[in-house]
Amino acid sequence: MYCHSTVTNYTRRMVGEEGFEPPTSCSQSRRATRLRYTPKYYPYERGGILLTTHLAVNNMNKDFVNRRTICTRFAQRCHACENRAAKSPANDEREISMSALVLDGKALAQQFEQEMRARVEKLKQKADGRKPILATILVGADPASATYVKMKGNACERVGMGSIRVELADTTTTEQLLAEIEKLNANPDVHGILLQHPVPEQIDERLCFDAIDLEKDVDGVTCLGFGRMSMGESAYGCATPQGIMRLLEHYKVPLESKHAVVVGRSAILGKPMAMMLLNANATVTICHSRTKDLAAHIRQADIVIGAVGKPEFIKADWIKDGAVVVDAGYHPQKCGDIELEPLTGRVSAYAPVPGGVGPMTINTLIFQTLESAEKSLGTPSV
Repeated sequence: MYCHSTVTNYTRRMVGEEGFEPPTSCSQSRRATRLRYTPKYYPYERGGILLTTHLAVNNMNKDFVNRRTICTRFAQRCHACENRAAKSPANDEREISMSALVLDGKALAQQFEQEMRARVEKLKQKADGRKPILATILVGADPASATYVKMKGNACERVGMGSIRVELADTTTTEQLLAEIEKLNANPDVHGILLQHPVPEQIDERLCFDAIDLEKDVDGVTCLGFGRMSMGESAYGCATPQGIMRLLEHYKVPLESKHAVVVGRSAILGKPMAMMLLNANATVTICHSRTKDLAAHIRQADIVIGAVGKPEFIKADWIKDGAVVVDAGYHPQKCGDIELEPLTGRVSAYAPVPGGVGPMTINTLIFQTLESAEKSLGTPSV
């Protein structure tokens, strides 16, 4: 039985190179490299146990945090390794790796729905049976958009809220859409308005978004709402980034002083996401698909938010060990914007795709509609 010590490749020296004296035990190797690591055990082809590590923290030089480790085999016994091997069968193929926290948005949304159902019932009792109502506007016949609108209506029903569905033709003009929005603004029974994105190209989407009353902008799409949120004033946040913040808060993911890299700059996801993280005292870098040397920026991130809208655009080897990974994308290939599968054993936390951000987006829309109704009906949330 031989001891197999680990040596980080930042030494830039290979075994057998002249002048290189390998450590004589695993403990000496760990002290030499000053690593906090998670061990893995693999069966060695000659019956021994090969010890390797995934780097979590390198206190000597953070530039090398993402570098992989190399293993060397020395002809000197290590009692610690022998004892470890004695406790494990020679052909034991188990692997012990970093246990990542799964940011389960689906389970959390279900939990929040139970809480919201109780709040809706309480509101109805105090408001003579009136209940929160979300109005959705669907322009055109895009199948994906129709599915999303249906899911939001179903979520309203599950918590006891009402919904109004406004469907308009592909040929709808900006003026016609604005007229529908004004009707909903004037309806006292409507507490939230959602204009489903995208709309047909002949419509001025930004003008129509900004026509939604701030008090009913439960999807957080107006310029006024974005500005107030950015300045730390009261406003409903964009549903997807606000859902991500609720997800991170529930799982107690620390944000203060962390370096967050947001990959994406859309008005309803990337930009508000960056502002929300900044308001939470994170240090924020905003990148996008045209950022020069994007991988180098991402490698510095403690928190990576994928919001670029391209399937697996962000590669796994761009992300350092121990990072928090949140993928806000979803594509027909049933994947997100981040190459997630290779990361699950070496990051500290990740949101799965599907089942991570998506359920929290809808849940946040419903939650903010409930808040709007509580304010409108004179029963503010506690």
